[in-house]
Amino acid sequence: MNIAHLLAGKGRGVVTIGPEDSIRQALGLLAQHNIGALIVVDNRQQPVGILSERDIVREAARNEGVFAQPVSALMTRNVVIGAPQDDVQAVAHTMTERRIRHVPVMDQGALVGIVSIGDLVKAQRDEYLGELETMQTQLLANKT
Repeated sequence: MNIAHLLAGKGRGVVTIGPEDSIRQALGLLAQHNIGALIVVDNRQQPVGILSERDIVREAARNEGVFAQPVSALMTRNVVIGAPQDDVQAVAHTMTERRIRHVPVMDQGALVGIVSIGDLVKAQRDEYLGELETMQTQLLANKT
């Protein structure tokens, strides 16, 4: 299974924010959309970073003035980018090894989606359940 298949079921919506926007604005978007990360984009809508809830919480624990800071102060700049043709298991492995929870997906220079580690786990679970059901059906058919 590839990322394109996963996005076909999940949808391609991506919530973005600008690097000059405030952390307070970012928190509002995270809460409004019930998501765990925002893709930070430049004025051409190209990813320049990613900002997660975790990034904000870690900084808030050290600095109460975090909410007025710009997103660019906390965002991760070296973003791991996925492509629609990427294999789900390979992306899950990369996310686990790099300890990241979200990967933006680009196709021909355009931001077309985002996948979370939860999306990948669910997709793998669904695939395994489908295989299990197939084997059970085959076993039952062989008994008759």
